[in-house]
Amino acid sequence: MIFFKVSKIRNCVLLIAASVLFALANSISAWFAFIPVFFLVHYSDFKTVWLYGGFYGALSYLFFIPWLFTFSKPAAAGVCILYFIFCAFLFLVMKTAEKFCGKHAWIAEWLILCAYEYLKTTGFFGFSYGVTAYTQWKNTALIQCCSLFGVWGLTALIDFVSAWIYIVTLTAIENRKKQQVNTAACIKTASEEHAVSGGIWLCCLLAALVYGACVPKDYSEYEHIKIAAVQNNTDPWKGGFGAFKTDVRSLMELTDQALADDPEIKLIVWPETAVVPSIIKNYYMRRDRKRYILVKNLLEYIDSKKCDFIVGNYHVEESDARSEDYNCAFLFTPGKNVIPPQPEKYAKIHLVPFTEYFPYQKLFPHIYRMLLAGDTHLWTPGKELKVFSSGNMHFSTPICFEDTFGNICRDFVNKGGRAFINLSNDAWSGSLRCQNQHLAMAVFRSVENRVPSVRSTASGQTCIIDPRGNITAMSAPFEKNYVIGEIPIIGQNRSVTLYGRIGDAAGFFFVIASAAVLLCGMIATKIKMR
Repeated sequence: MIFFKVSKIRNCVLLIAASVLFALANSISAWFAFIPVFFLVHYSDFKTVWLYGGFYGALSYLFFIPWLFTFSKPAAAGVCILYFIFCAFLFLVMKTAEKFCGKHAWIAEWLILCAYEYLKTTGFFGFSYGVTAYTQWKNTALIQCCSLFGVWGLTALIDFVSAWIYIVTLTAIENRKKQQVNTAACIKTASEEHAVSGGIWLCCLLAALVYGACVPKDYSEYEHIKIAAVQNNTDPWKGGFGAFKTDVRSLMELTDQALADDPEIKLIVWPETAVVPSIIKNYYMRRDRKRYILVKNLLEYIDSKKCDFIVGNYHVEESDARSEDYNCAFLFTPGKNVIPPQPEKYAKIHLVPFTEYFPYQKLFPHIYRMLLAGDTHLWTPGKELKVFSSGNMHFSTPICFEDTFGNICRDFVNKGGRAFINLSNDAWSGSLRCQNQHLAMAVFRSVENRVPSVRSTASGQTCIIDPRGNITAMSAPFEKNYVIGEIPIIGQNRSVTLYGRIGDAAGFFFVIASAAVLLCGMIATKIKMR
């Protein structure tokens, strides 16, 4: 009974430690964050391991994204429940690997962990927040390897450290129990036993750093374009028409200040849904006089300038049968497509599940009605990728959390985009932590594809990122401001990165490899039993 209580306390301590390490992981601690996870799986039995895994998933994301509670408690609860299920299954599979894969079980568990990190970003519930590689976003030399294998190669490199320390420590503990020698000798023996795997890891790390040092850094010979990204420090969805009008006036004033600072600006970028009233609908249909006047004044303002505008807008397309709402980015070129408004447009394709998109209306009508009754605006997903042009620059506009997915931005580049102009609104979170988590992921999109990025956000982090992932200019968060900077114009003939060619193949590899190793272990065990 005493042993049972001690083991239960030990497992609870490991559970809390694992959850806190995940939530607080940074560029250093991320390399050790999963050590308690491996030990928790080891010390649990099949009856309880799934339960510890479930609580680990719920607690780790509860601590990691507390800002979601300020936006929607049901949404935050939904994420915790979702990761309870995911991690319950993860722990159960890792425990199965420990049972069937013998002395190499720790390698199988590492592969399974890497596969999980990839799988949790896919499908309808795909959520990239919390992928290990993103903790290294300030380590410019190391993250260059992501142009080869995306974030999955770097994630595997980092996760391996936790797995290796776990197996060395576990081996040392077991050796001490068997041989009754001092701890230092046990650790030395265990380290020597796993020296080959540690040496392979060290070679991979050094290769990544050497590659990062060799990647081109100088873009001075490239043609550049000057861009201003505006941050008007407001949540555009709060308030009615009066708030919409104030927001547009604020965007104009900030734009005028930026153009006064530098008349050579060629492109102005406004945030996601910076203009809420549908520009095209209100201009042509004119059902609401106040909104029509607001839109008309806005278009006249844009048409009076000598630079292009990217504007985030709530776009409505109506027909006799139905009305469809889109979260759009419009490209306006003065003297060409402003009055009457006929902008080039991109409609957001990957919408946020539940808060922006729910395709299961017929299957779950009660949930659908609950979402509509709450503070939720459901959009229609866009149908195609779009590449815009401004001068000699070809660019695409991932909207909001679309730049947290490597495969989406890769598709933009393969279609011809050579820069990312991201329009975001994280103002709803009221959290600097949330905004920095989003920024960290955006940095990797530039590195993976070797293209620059410009981010125009409602409240932060508005910035300019070069093709190596360096932030060259950034506005302070939660203030009205703008960022002016130059980005290199990457030509269409520039070679695509390896990641651009193979995409998330490395992540898929970990799924196949972990399944294969687990299956082989189970077959081998069955043969031995016979």
